[in-house]
Amino acid sequence: MPNAQLTAAHSGAAKDSGLTNLLGLTRDELEGWVEGLGEKAFRARQLFKWVHQHGATDFQAMTSLAKSLRDQLNGRAELRELPILRDHQSVDGTRKWLLDAGQGNAIETVYIPEDDRGTLCVSSQAGCTVACGFCSTGHQGFARNLSTAEIIGQVRMANRLLDPSGRRAAVSNVVFMGMGEPLLNYEAVRGALQILLDDNGYGLSRRKVTVSTSGVVPFIERLAAECPVALAVSLHAPNDPLRDRLVPLNKKYPLAELLAACRLYLRSGPRDFITFEYVMLEGVNDSQDHARELVSLVTQAKLYCKFNLIPFNPFPASGFRRSPAERVRQFAQTLQAAGMVATVRKTRGDDIDAACGQLAGDIQDRTLIRLRRLDAGAEGLALGSHETSSTHHA
Repeated sequence: MPNAQLTAAHSGAAKDSGLTNLLGLTRDELEGWVEGLGEKAFRARQLFKWVHQHGATDFQAMTSLAKSLRDQLNGRAELRELPILRDHQSVDGTRKWLLDAGQGNAIETVYIPEDDRGTLCVSSQAGCTVACGFCSTGHQGFARNLSTAEIIGQVRMANRLLDPSGRRAAVSNVVFMGMGEPLLNYEAVRGALQILLDDNGYGLSRRKVTVSTSGVVPFIERLAAECPVALAVSLHAPNDPLRDRLVPLNKKYPLAELLAACRLYLRSGPRDFITFEYVMLEGVNDSQDHARELVSLVTQAKLYCKFNLIPFNPFPASGFRRSPAERVRQFAQTLQAAGMVATVRKTRGDDIDAACGQLAGDIQDRTLIRLRRLDAGAEGLALGSHETSSTHHA
């Protein structure tokens, strides 16, 4: 791919500056770009480490590079992350950043610290069009896909702000569970995954990177073939009629197709199970009959899996209520009694709207969604042609 095309495909800032955003180039792509400057390929590996392992922000500080190369970089490249609009920290240590995605749009990134790891929940799109009723991002609407540079920029930003000394990488795990459906922005997400997994980049293991999807079957198959990482699936219902209501994408990729794709994914995935995420909605999907139907569903599919039961985090206009704790406990017990692994997700960061399903709470007014809908209606256009679904897990 020619350098100009690389810039257009991978640099979120290229349209504005004309510079190549190096955050969005995989190591192979960076080698080709550097060779285009007349440099040896090994210089690209050095540059790649400076960008991702050291979090460098100044080309002149990359002292292992020849000065002539550093001078060329100053005129041809940049290391641009999305600007920070707000930085919130929860009483439990969870931290949420609101980032400016341009043209009135914003995304959110959430860091969740634990004793043995630091997990960063990244966004892959600004907004969502599938409009799952229990997800605040779904109510926001869809703005655009993020570039590889904009996705990786979230990881770079978090590492830098969480440990300004640069002595350690605060982010040990990355989950694509923020705003957007990752597999409907597949090319950019795949590029980000390759950078995260590269030993000269962030060096994360495949088990420590998770992509969550609402069930885009063709891209589950592509991910398995091209860049298998841990897979989480937003299930939320044990049958097609209910899942059609809760996750509209199910109308295109029903449960039989989804579970078959999950079974095939395990052949190449880094784990021997699929994680099914299941948000608990009072009186909707939380009965004992639902639990037993769920057991039957995965048993018949002969699928190794674990269930992550998620307490619903209410937001205005959702129309849903959180299942009582006792009902969630009984639901989990029914799954466990049938030999299933079932855990209840601990709610984190709800005081700063960073809990599961609460992303986009701060940015309703920044998305200009009502204005775009009015414009689209006036022009006879359908807003957001992408079949996008938020995975709403952060």
